[in-house]
Amino acid sequence: METMEEQEVVVKARKLGGSLVVRIPKEVVEEEGITAGSSVKLKIKKLKKSWFGALRGVGSFTKEDEFDEH
Repeated sequence: METMEEQEVVVKARKLGGSLVVRIPKEVVEEEGITAGSSVKLKIKKLKKSWFGALRGVGSFTKEDEFDEH
C-alpha cells in the first residue's frame, strides 16, 4: 500500500438536490492527480464558528448605556 502525504483544506458544504457536496480545490486536484472516478479518503471535522470580530464597529459603552440602579 502506498503512503500518502496528508493535505488539509477548508471547504464549505453546499446543498445539491437532497445531498451535501464539497468541492476539492483545483490546486489540490492537480497536485494529487485526482480525476473523475478516483477514490479519495476524507477526514471530516466540523469547524467551530469563530465569533472573532463579530462586534466590530460597536462603539465603547457610555454613561447613558449603563442600567439605572433601583
